[in-house]
Amino acid sequence: MTDETQEDLPGVLACDVGNSAIHVAYVRGETVTETLHFRMGELAALGKSLGELWEQIPAPRKVVAASVNSTGLKALEAAAMESLHQSVLVIGREVPLPIDTDLPNPEKIGVDRLCAAVAAFDRLGVSCVVADFGTAITIDCVNAEGVFVGGAILPGLGMGAASLHAATAQLPQVELRPPDWVYGKNTEQAIIGGLVFGARGALKELVENYATDLGHWPIVILTGSDARLVCPEVSESQLAQAIVPDLVIRGIAAAYYRTLVK
Repeated sequence: MTDETQEDLPGVLACDVGNSAIHVAYVRGETVTETLHFRMGELAALGKSLGELWEQIPAPRKVVAASVNSTGLKALEAAAMESLHQSVLVIGREVPLPIDTDLPNPEKIGVDRLCAAVAAFDRLGVSCVVADFGTAITIDCVNAEGVFVGGAILPGLGMGAASLHAATAQLPQVELRPPDWVYGKNTEQAIIGGLVFGARGALKELVENYATDLGHWPIVILTGSDARLVCPEVSESQLAQAIVPDLVIRGIAAAYYRTLVK
């Protein structure tokens, strides 16, 4: 995309309404500002922050959201109307789903997964796997024709840690960190190792299965808050080729930009 083409694009206040937080950034073409994060239950500053970010966006501009959390979406829509006097364009509602799928009911899949997939494929142009290590872990595949063919969903690392603590009498709540050991020498290390190494193993197994079905190895892109916990050193690992923290945000803007193509 040339600078001239990018300047012709509308600015997008892209909002990713997830299970645990709302993530917001300003996107124009390939330019993305630093993402702001607002945890669910702590949204008092959302309206003010949206207003400050909105003032940085020259017209024309739109507010576009991908949501997997109806309560969070309602909070975002109320904040946008109060602070910006703007309606939110929601992907899957006012904005069509951004990528072709090989799914019987594409409207039922998490739209954040589709946004991450289209952002990855638009940049790469080849078959790819997108692994999002957030509240839940999703590991999805896009084939060489740019079709979202499906994927897998696992409990996120934090969810796994919390569940082990809540469902047992003696297992402690642990603070996750990259394990620098092979064998867990105490309960905390054993839990952390099980969760992190387990997530790495799931990624490896699924990518191998996808590669077998595709007939070649896809490029693997990671995103989500725990991506670097699973893969601390991309350049030294054989797990993935890149970590893109704002992949869903980029995909939200891409979904809107696709509506502008005649």
